[in-house]
Amino acid sequence: MESINRAQEAPKTGTTIVACEYAGGIVIGADTRVSTGTYISNRASDKMCNLTENVVMARSGSAADTEAVAGFVRHHCAQREIELAHGETMEVKQVARILTKINYENKNANNGTGLGCYAIAAGWDEKFGAQVYSCTAGGNMIKTSWTTDGSGSTYIWGFLDSEFKERMTREECEKYVLKALTLAMAVDSSSGGCARLCTVNKDGCFRRFIKGDELERQLGEIHFKSGGGLGKGVVYGEKSGGVAI
Repeated sequence: MESINRAQEAPKTGTTIVACEYAGGIVIGADTRVSTGTYISNRASDKMCNLTENVVMARSGSAADTEAVAGFVRHHCAQREIELAHGETMEVKQVARILTKINYENKNANNGTGLGCYAIAAGWDEKFGAQVYSCTAGGNMIKTSWTTDGSGSTYIWGFLDSEFKERMTREECEKYVLKALTLAMAVDSSSGGCARLCTVNKDGCFRRFIKGDELERQLGEIHFKSGGGLGKGVVYGEKSGGVAI
Protein backbone atom coordinates (compact mmCIF):
# COMPACT_ATOMS: atom_id res chain seq x y z
CA MET A 1 0.00 0.00 0.00
CA GLU A 2 1.40 3.36 -1.00
CA SER A 3 2.18 5.85 1.74
CA ILE A 4 0.32 9.13 1.59
CA ASN A 5 2.22 12.38 2.08
CA ARG A 6 -0.06 14.59 4.10
CA ALA A 7 0.29 18.30 4.55
CA GLN A 8 1.98 19.34 7.77
CA GLU A 9 -0.28 20.61 10.52
CA ALA A 10 -0.11 24.34 11.16
CA PRO A 11 2.19 25.24 14.06
CA LYS A 12 0.58 25.93 17.42
CA THR A 13 1.99 29.15 18.85
CA GLY A 14 -0.53 29.75 21.63
CA THR A 15 0.43 33.30 22.61
CA THR A 16 0.05 36.95 21.71
CA ILE A 17 3.17 39.10 21.42
CA VAL A 18 3.26 42.67 20.07
CA ALA A 19 6.03 45.23 19.53
CA CYS A 20 6.05 48.78 18.20
CA GLU A 21 8.57 51.59 17.89
CA TYR A 22 7.90 55.16 18.98
CA ALA A 23 9.84 58.42 18.87
CA GLY A 24 12.76 57.47 21.11
CA GLY A 25 12.33 53.78 21.83
CA ILE A 26 10.25 50.63 21.55
CA VAL A 27 7.42 49.01 23.49
CA ILE A 28 7.09 45.23 23.48
CA GLY A 29 4.37 43.25 25.22
CA ALA A 30 2.97 39.77 25.78
CA ASP A 31 0.18 37.94 27.53
CA THR A 32 1.06 35.50 30.32
CA ARG A 33 -0.94 32.32 29.59
CA VAL A 34 0.91 29.07 28.88
CA SER A 35 -1.22 26.20 27.63
CA THR A 36 -0.69 22.52 26.91
CA GLY A 37 -3.57 21.61 24.66
CA THR A 38 -6.67 22.76 26.54
CA TYR A 39 -4.87 22.75 29.91
CA ILE A 40 -3.54 26.10 31.19
CA SER A 41 -0.22 25.19 32.82
CA ASN A 42 0.81 28.72 33.83
CA ARG A 43 -1.32 31.84 34.23
CA ALA A 44 1.48 34.33 34.88
CA SER A 45 4.42 33.29 32.72
CA ASP A 46 7.02 35.82 31.55
CA LYS A 47 7.31 35.47 27.77
CA MET A 48 9.83 38.30 27.43
CA CYS A 49 13.53 38.13 28.22
CA ASN A 50 16.54 40.39 27.80
CA LEU A 51 19.06 39.16 25.24
CA THR A 52 21.32 42.11 26.08
CA GLU A 53 20.83 45.21 28.22
CA ASN A 54 19.24 47.02 25.27
CA VAL A 55 17.47 44.22 23.37
CA VAL A 56 14.36 42.30 24.47
CA MET A 57 12.97 39.11 22.94
CA ALA A 58 9.28 38.20 23.06
CA ARG A 59 8.70 34.46 22.58
CA SER A 60 5.88 32.43 21.04
CA GLY A 61 5.71 28.81 19.95
CA SER A 62 7.32 25.94 21.84
CA ALA A 63 8.35 27.07 25.33
CA ALA A 64 11.29 24.64 25.33
CA ASP A 65 12.56 25.72 21.91
CA THR A 66 12.20 29.45 22.51
CA GLU A 67 13.92 29.31 25.89
CA ALA A 68 16.77 27.25 24.43
CA VAL A 69 17.23 29.69 21.54
CA ALA A 70 17.16 32.66 23.93
CA GLY A 71 19.87 31.01 26.02
CA PHE A 72 22.11 30.45 23.00
CA VAL A 73 21.61 34.04 21.82
CA ARG A 74 22.47 35.44 25.26
CA HIS A 75 25.64 33.31 25.30
CA HIS A 76 26.74 34.52 21.84
CA CYS A 77 26.00 38.14 22.75
CA ALA A 78 27.93 37.88 26.02
CA GLN A 79 30.95 36.53 24.13
CA ARG A 80 30.68 39.30 21.55
CA GLU A 81 30.37 42.08 24.14
CA ILE A 82 33.65 40.99 25.73
CA GLU A 83 35.33 42.19 22.52
CA LEU A 84 33.57 45.57 22.53
CA ALA A 85 34.90 48.73 24.12
CA HIS A 86 33.94 49.40 27.72
CA GLY A 87 30.33 50.58 27.96
CA GLU A 88 29.54 49.75 24.33
CA THR A 89 26.52 47.57 23.56
CA MET A 90 25.63 45.41 20.58
CA GLU A 91 23.40 46.79 17.85
CA VAL A 92 19.82 45.51 17.83
CA LYS A 93 20.27 44.22 14.27
CA GLN A 94 23.30 42.14 15.28
CA VAL A 95 21.36 40.45 18.08
CA ALA A 96 18.37 39.75 15.81
CA ARG A 97 20.71 38.22 13.21
CA ILE A 98 22.12 35.79 15.75
CA LEU A 99 18.58 34.72 16.68
CA THR A 100 17.50 34.16 13.07
CA LYS A 101 20.78 32.39 12.25
CA ILE A 102 20.10 29.83 14.99
CA ASN A 103 16.56 29.33 13.66
CA TYR A 104 17.79 28.92 10.08
CA GLU A 105 20.56 26.48 10.97
CA ASN A 106 17.98 24.32 12.76
CA LYS A 107 15.21 24.55 10.16
CA ASN A 108 15.31 20.76 9.70
CA ALA A 109 15.14 19.95 13.41
CA ASN A 110 12.14 18.15 14.94
CA ASN A 111 11.72 15.78 11.98
CA GLY A 112 11.95 18.57 9.43
CA THR A 113 9.51 20.99 11.02
CA GLY A 114 12.23 23.22 12.46
CA LEU A 115 12.37 24.85 15.85
CA GLY A 116 9.07 26.13 17.20
CA CYS A 117 10.55 29.56 17.84
CA TYR A 118 8.49 32.51 16.60
CA ALA A 119 9.98 35.63 18.13
CA ILE A 120 10.23 39.40 18.11
CA ALA A 121 13.56 41.08 18.88
CA ALA A 122 13.30 44.78 19.67
CA GLY A 123 15.47 47.38 21.34
CA TRP A 124 17.44 50.60 21.08
CA ASP A 125 21.06 51.36 20.21
CA GLU A 126 23.04 54.57 19.78
CA LYS A 127 23.75 54.02 16.09
CA PHE A 128 20.29 53.21 14.71
CA GLY A 129 17.92 54.11 17.55
CA ALA A 130 14.70 52.15 18.07
CA GLN A 131 14.26 48.97 16.01
CA VAL A 132 11.75 46.12 15.82
CA TYR A 133 12.51 42.82 14.07
CA SER A 134 10.16 39.94 13.37
CA CYS A 135 12.20 36.71 13.55
CA THR A 136 10.47 33.72 11.98
CA ALA A 137 11.06 30.03 12.68
CA GLY A 138 12.36 29.60 9.13
CA GLY A 139 15.16 32.11 9.62
CA ASN A 140 13.67 35.30 8.16
CA MET A 141 14.43 38.64 9.82
CA ILE A 142 12.07 41.48 8.92
CA LYS A 143 12.57 45.04 10.15
CA THR A 144 9.27 46.81 10.71
CA SER A 145 7.67 49.65 12.66
CA TRP A 146 5.32 47.23 14.42
CA THR A 147 4.67 43.52 14.41
CA THR A 148 2.77 40.78 16.19
CA ASP A 149 2.94 36.99 16.41
CA GLY A 150 1.32 34.03 18.13
CA SER A 151 -2.16 32.57 17.89
CA GLY A 152 -3.79 35.79 19.08
CA SER A 153 -2.09 37.87 16.39
CA THR A 154 -4.66 36.70 13.82
CA TYR A 155 -7.34 38.82 15.48
CA ILE A 156 -5.42 42.09 15.87
CA TRP A 157 -3.58 42.69 12.59
CA GLY A 158 -6.37 44.99 11.40
CA PHE A 159 -6.41 46.97 14.65
CA LEU A 160 -2.64 47.39 14.68
CA ASP A 161 -2.56 48.47 11.05
CA SER A 162 -5.38 51.01 11.35
CA GLU A 163 -4.33 52.52 14.68
CA PHE A 164 -0.57 52.80 14.10
CA LYS A 165 0.85 56.32 13.90
CA GLU A 166 4.38 57.41 13.06
CA ARG A 167 6.42 58.91 15.91
CA MET A 168 4.00 58.17 18.73
CA THR A 169 4.88 59.25 22.25
CA ARG A 170 5.89 56.62 24.80
CA GLU A 171 2.50 56.82 26.51
CA GLU A 172 0.61 56.48 23.20
CA CYS A 173 2.73 53.50 22.19
CA GLU A 174 2.23 51.71 25.51
CA LYS A 175 -1.55 52.20 25.23
CA TYR A 176 -1.46 50.96 21.62
CA VAL A 177 0.40 47.75 22.51
CA LEU A 178 -1.70 47.09 25.62
CA LYS A 179 -4.97 47.62 23.71
CA ALA A 180 -3.86 45.12 21.07
CA LEU A 181 -2.97 42.55 23.73
CA THR A 182 -6.30 42.89 25.54
CA LEU A 183 -8.25 42.56 22.28
CA ALA A 184 -6.42 39.33 21.43
CA MET A 185 -6.79 37.96 24.95
CA ALA A 186 -10.56 38.55 24.78
CA VAL A 187 -11.07 36.26 21.78
CA ASP A 188 -8.11 33.85 21.66
CA SER A 189 -8.44 30.94 24.08
CA SER A 190 -4.68 30.34 24.04
CA SER A 191 -3.92 33.91 25.17
CA GLY A 192 -4.92 35.35 28.50
CA GLY A 193 -3.96 35.86 32.11
CA CYS A 194 -2.17 39.15 32.70
CA ALA A 195 -0.15 41.46 30.46
CA ARG A 196 3.51 42.41 30.57
CA LEU A 197 5.01 45.44 28.84
CA CYS A 198 8.65 46.37 28.40
CA THR A 199 9.84 49.77 27.18
CA VAL A 200 13.41 50.20 25.92
CA ASN A 201 15.00 53.57 25.17
CA LYS A 202 18.27 55.44 25.71
CA ASP A 203 17.63 55.52 29.46
CA GLY A 204 17.34 51.75 29.81
CA CYS A 205 14.79 48.96 30.00
CA PHE A 206 11.57 49.47 31.98
CA ARG A 207 9.07 46.71 32.76
CA ARG A 208 5.41 46.93 33.67
CA PHE A 209 3.01 44.23 34.87
CA ILE A 210 -0.77 44.62 34.51
CA LYS A 211 -2.95 42.16 36.43
CA GLY A 212 -5.82 40.47 34.61
CA ASP A 213 -8.56 42.27 36.52
CA GLU A 214 -6.93 45.62 35.75
CA LEU A 215 -7.12 45.13 31.98
CA GLU A 216 -9.81 46.99 30.06
CA ARG A 217 -12.81 44.80 29.27
CA GLN A 218 -13.20 44.11 25.55
CA LEU A 219 -16.04 43.00 23.26
CA GLY A 220 -18.59 42.55 26.06
CA GLU A 221 -16.54 39.94 27.92
CA ILE A 222 -17.42 39.16 31.53
CA HIS A 223 -15.21 40.83 34.10
CA PHE A 224 -14.31 39.11 37.36
CA LYS A 225 -13.69 41.39 40.30
CA SER A 226 -10.79 40.24 42.47
CA GLY A 227 -10.39 40.55 46.20
CA GLY A 228 -13.23 38.31 47.41
CA GLY A 229 -12.82 34.90 48.95
CA LEU A 230 -14.47 31.76 47.61
CA GLY A 231 -18.16 32.51 47.08
CA LYS A 232 -17.68 36.25 47.52
CA GLY A 233 -16.61 37.28 44.04
CA VAL A 234 -18.85 39.35 41.78
CA VAL A 235 -19.44 38.76 38.09
CA TYR A 236 -20.32 41.84 36.07
CA GLY A 237 -22.29 41.35 32.87
CA GLU A 238 -23.29 43.81 30.17
CA LYS A 239 -26.55 44.91 31.78
CA SER A 240 -26.78 43.31 35.22
CA GLY A 241 -25.29 45.06 38.22
CA GLY A 242 -23.71 42.00 39.76
CA VAL A 243 -24.40 38.39 40.62
CA ALA A 244 -22.79 36.83 43.70
CA ILE A 245 -20.92 33.58 43.18
